[in-house]
Amino acid sequence: MLQHLHREIEKLKTKLLSLGADVEETVYKAVRALDERSAVLADQVIQGDAQVDRFEVFLEEECLKILALHQPVAIDLRFVIAVLKINNDLERIGDLAVNIAERAKFLAGEEMLDAPFDFLSMAEKTRAMLKRSLDALVNMDPRMARDVCAADDEVDRLNREMYGRIQKSMQQHPNRIESLIHYLGVSRYLERIADHATNIAEDVIYMVDGDIVRHRASSYHPRPANGPRAS
Repeated sequence: MLQHLHREIEKLKTKLLSLGADVEETVYKAVRALDERSAVLADQVIQGDAQVDRFEVFLEEECLKILALHQPVAIDLRFVIAVLKINNDLERIGDLAVNIAERAKFLAGEEMLDAPFDFLSMAEKTRAMLKRSLDALVNMDPRMARDVCAADDEVDRLNREMYGRIQKSMQQHPNRIESLIHYLGVSRYLERIADHATNIAEDVIYMVDGDIVRHRASSYHPRPANGPRAS
């Protein structure tokens, strides 16, 4: 019975990682649509959201089946609970990618604005956080997860910096305020994606260590390699 449970958990992990890879690619395409001013690419992201939604529902049902049929305990129970929460975070990241794509589609039809907005750098840091949070899940690595949590400060800083740049551009280009508001939305959506990646990393820490680190910034600093584990 226990062997069957572990097989089901491994299958669940594989499916979650598949969803994670799809969502990561969706974020990448949404930012590319913005950078390349491609309405076609933006439409691909928007139309692909239904598949992410279906996958999220499917994974939730799989988790509930495991809970009902196998009644897991200890780390197996924590894993299933973590998957339920991570699954929801991934679906929300997909929604945020759609929001970016919608902004990109609007901006593709507007006159190009000469402004110093480095969304690619911000997006790359955000995508790296998402990828490492999922890697931490695969490797059951709470140290890597804590690194992801610590990286959120940098994305927050970039978001504040972007806000300042956009505010300055609004003063310089009062006739382009609508477009600039869309750019502001993109920055905010990327910051929210980083927050969801942080949520995933926190769930990995809980799953492996049984340690709830939400609202505890000091917990994000990696503990020494031979340091004590949380009880």
